[in-house]
Amino acid sequence: MDVGIGLPIAAPDTLRTWAECAEAGPFSTLGLLDRLVYDNPEPLITLAVLAGATSCIRVQTEVLLAPLRDTALLAKQAATLDRMTGGRLVLGLGIGGRDDDHQVTGIEKNTRGRRLDEQMAVLRRLWSGEPYGDDIGPIGPAPARPGGPEVLFGGFRTAAIERVARWGDGFLAAVAPSSAGLMGGLFDTARRFWKEYGRVGEPRIVAQVNVALGSDDVVHDARSNMRAYYAFLGTADQMVAGMLTTPTEIRAALAEFADLGADEVMLYCHGVDPHQVDRLAELL
Repeated sequence: MDVGIGLPIAAPDTLRTWAECAEAGPFSTLGLLDRLVYDNPEPLITLAVLAGATSCIRVQTEVLLAPLRDTALLAKQAATLDRMTGGRLVLGLGIGGRDDDHQVTGIEKNTRGRRLDEQMAVLRRLWSGEPYGDDIGPIGPAPARPGGPEVLFGGFRTAAIERVARWGDGFLAAVAPSSAGLMGGLFDTARRFWKEYGRVGEPRIVAQVNVALGSDDVVHDARSNMRAYYAFLGTADQMVAGMLTTPTEIRAALAEFADLGADEVMLYCHGVDPHQVDRLAELL
């Protein structure tokens, strides 16, 4: 099972250090969150910089709020990043849930799921080299990976998980490891839809768990940042309480995910101390 690092959004100027440390360790992927009306770095631009500072590690959006973006431009951006990284881009996509993100883009929140399905039809067509329309030609460059970069879908509702089988390559599940029954059920649902749609093999399953490893100050910083990010939900305190802060807890979570058949676990770090990468590497 692969293990990746979720990057903190509170200190963009440190992320190159995070990326270089992660590639030097046993980590598979760098992940980055997406918001619009928030003090976070734009993920595609940031991951392009980090991809240029590394050579092997994957770069992943988790998740990019695709309905907020222009579809043709997103197709070109993703194909360019995939091509220039030699296929290292993993495009985690979701619909988002913040009112302000939708208000500033003029996208109706209640149409986001339908819009994402419409976008995926266009993205897959463009990444395959087909014309945009009857009177409009293709949009290049061709991605490194035939048919486009690997696409994961995040979400918990049935429609989101079904989207994995309809359009994607895998499922990105951000569920607390203490919710083993819920996690296993989501994974099984993704695999069931995969078979119903006649897809070959199985979907790639990627899980995410929030961690902070270090001094009390490191843990406090992580909890504060996470609480601010999820404040809009009204349940931020419960989410923060699920953050794993000891090697024993993190090892147990990794073992649990492995037992559930996850292909990769993203250890998401909301605290900005880059030395956490080395500490996490040691416990692996």
